[in-house]
Amino acid sequence: MQYKEAYAYGKRILEENNIAYAQWDARRLLEHICHINRGQFVVWGEKKMEEEEEEKYKKAIQERAAHRPLQYIVGSQEFMGLPFLVNEHVLIPRQDTECLVEEVLKKVQDEMAVLDLCTGSGCIILSIAHYKKNIMAKASDVSPDALAVARENKKRLGLDVQFVESDLFQKIEGKYDVIVSNPPYIKKGEIGELMEEVRDYEPFCALDGGEDGLFFYRVIGKEARKYLKKGGWMFFEIGYDQREEVISIMEQYGYEDISSVKDLGGHNRIVYGKYGISS
Repeated sequence: MQYKEAYAYGKRILEENNIAYAQWDARRLLEHICHINRGQFVVWGEKKMEEEEEEKYKKAIQERAAHRPLQYIVGSQEFMGLPFLVNEHVLIPRQDTECLVEEVLKKVQDEMAVLDLCTGSGCIILSIAHYKKNIMAKASDVSPDALAVARENKKRLGLDVQFVESDLFQKIEGKYDVIVSNPPYIKKGEIGELMEEVRDYEPFCALDGGEDGLFFYRVIGKEARKYLKKGGWMFFEIGYDQREEVISIMEQYGYEDISSVKDLGGHNRIVYGKYGISS
């Protein structure tokens, strides 16, 4: 099978299975398996694939046709301009979360201590550590499998971040200038309504925010006060319809100067505030 024939095959199969970006995904899988770039695909369209490559490509197309996320098939996702290893043990880093990192970077200065809760792949804290070299960076997650992914990303990126297996603050010590979290925030009853790629493949524990989706905001908002330095910042990523509720939670626990930020799609995505200003 030639490259162009393989691409046509892949595109057709994905379209038949209602994959939203069939054309892109078919080409991305071909480039990944055959170790070529887009230019080479165009120039070498009539080049014949190796038998092993053809088998791998067809297998990958069938996996994607079953709505397995492309990022899990190729094993990576770019985030904040950095390559991150991803698999079924971690959420796939999303562009919306880049907005969270960008807001945190505006507050982080040299010598600051930064803590990331529910770190997953480590994309948030590792991106912060990459762009703010001279900080003390720590992150936690309750899942040892997720932490294995985060530690591999740390190794690949050559960054100095401490990862701790901890149920939120359970094994966390010290005080921090900034605490950031993208916690599970989907309502338990709504998880079954998510698109197949998310519902059937991404880790359930990283999606389930309890009955009203706000469980982790209450726990983190309350407990973070013990771990923030005076005037320290608490940053949350939120669901598009959770702005008022999360602001109310932060007000309840004494945070001040609370602000919210929208993502590139115009949805409310970040809520943050200071603690200990008036105390």
